[in-house]
Amino acid sequence: MTILCGELGHFHLLFCVLVLSIFPEPIKAFVMFDIALLSLFLCFSEGGEGSLDRLLPSVCPGVSPRKRTTSQCKSEPPLLRTSKRTIYTAGRPPWYNEHGTQSKEAFVIGLCGGSASGKTTAARKIIEALDVPWVVLLSMDSFYKVLTPEQQVAAASNDYNFDHPDAFDFGLLAHILQKLKLGKSVKIPVYDFTTHGRQKEWKIVYGASVIIFEGIMAFADKELLQLLDMKVFVDTDSDIRLVRRLRRDITERGRDIEGVIKQYNKFVKPAFEQYIEPTMRLADIVVPRGGYNTVAIDLIVQHVHSQAALATAHQAQPLPQTLSVLESTPQVRGMHTIIRNKETSRDEFIFYSKRLMRLLIERALSYLPSQSHVVQTPQGEDYEGRTFHGKRITGVSILRAGETMEPALRAVCKDVRIGKILIQTNQDTGEPELHYLRLPKDIGEDHVILMDCTVSTGAAAMMAVRVLLDHDVQEEKILLVSLLMAEMGVHSVAYAFPQVKIITTAVDKKVNDLFHIIPGIGNFGDRYFGTDAPPDWSDDEMDEPSY
Repeated sequence: MTILCGELGHFHLLFCVLVLSIFPEPIKAFVMFDIALLSLFLCFSEGGEGSLDRLLPSVCPGVSPRKRTTSQCKSEPPLLRTSKRTIYTAGRPPWYNEHGTQSKEAFVIGLCGGSASGKTTAARKIIEALDVPWVVLLSMDSFYKVLTPEQQVAAASNDYNFDHPDAFDFGLLAHILQKLKLGKSVKIPVYDFTTHGRQKEWKIVYGASVIIFEGIMAFADKELLQLLDMKVFVDTDSDIRLVRRLRRDITERGRDIEGVIKQYNKFVKPAFEQYIEPTMRLADIVVPRGGYNTVAIDLIVQHVHSQAALATAHQAQPLPQTLSVLESTPQVRGMHTIIRNKETSRDEFIFYSKRLMRLLIERALSYLPSQSHVVQTPQGEDYEGRTFHGKRITGVSILRAGETMEPALRAVCKDVRIGKILIQTNQDTGEPELHYLRLPKDIGEDHVILMDCTVSTGAAAMMAVRVLLDHDVQEEKILLVSLLMAEMGVHSVAYAFPQVKIITTAVDKKVNDLFHIIPGIGNFGDRYFGTDAPPDWSDDEMDEPSY
């Protein structure tokens, strides 16, 4: 009975649309009400999910309505919150093989289908089922060409065809997808759907192990097809897609029904029949009913897991040769005794930490390349010395604790350039997140001293190294310096990036369940900046250290 009613409902809906294009306004108003009721009926009769959202694409809250209706248009969100975890769609995963590169190229899933077929819903379902913390979600809607003034006028009157291949910048899209597939960072255009133009600011996205690329023309370009490892066609009944468009464009985008129907009949439907539906034969998997087909989603996820296995770091192995630890002299051990002591005052903690930092930076500089250089002394004699053999030295601190090492670097490197990276660990997921980035221009030509005061798991340090590599810094030109490291962090960084030199003053054996180094030093940033003070302390009661 439900199936029969559903089919009758679809025919009724199409009849209503026909009436709207013929009869006068009073009858149209009645039919509009009928369509609204019928849309609700169809939503509850399609599979018994009992939710209107089952047939409608999800809409991000706070997004202003747009003056056009084409494919589902979603800018890539920085994260997706699911019932299980938070999934980051613009991050950098610390997953690499023993050579410090991705175990293989990123696995790219192409999602194609008609407008309002449920591609974005399917993408989100796949992302959630994959259960990995980093994935790139790339939408074709970011790659609409910038319209000329004449084309903008046509778009305002629903006379511009956004559903034609010529509306997309396939050259830029293929270039960006190729770089993401290779694990590079890219800049994604931010498209303004009100002005039909690109904004000045472009969004930076980092490659991941899995890339999901969705769009109505995902299979329409030969170069793009070669970049897709799996091609999925989301096949949804045309009546349901029309219901979604009517409901979405009228109630959520403020469009009049005549404009919606005009655009659908003139552009959307012909484009689907001419350019989109024929590409179904190219698909590896056809998914009826979109994201609500759980069997198809599970098959896709299983295949991706089998093709995109993630590497893990080798633990319980001898410390790597790329590690250099300061000799544990009585002086070094004495300073560690002071800064590890929980009773040490903040003033003394800062003083002896800065002494260790100076020794650490001096040790790091000894690993920079040098060449023979002869100078003449005041006595007129030749002296064969050494000079730095490179273009520049740049320091990059991992905020906030790494920033405390900058004065030591500046004290021994005249006019050194400084960059900053803010990476913080999400307390819910335990995953590092990149929040802020400021690097000097042309850093790719420099030797970089990457500074972080403590390294426990190594996740933040690996993300920072990956960011430097994304900015064309050569791996062998990166020196990671840290006052204290855990063996886990040493192994992780060395496993991922075997050419990065690691310099520290001490290595501790363990990391506890909270990822704190044991025996450790406590939270270095809190102790250095005084943010670990009891709540009844005031700033006036703290002795400020002398700098």
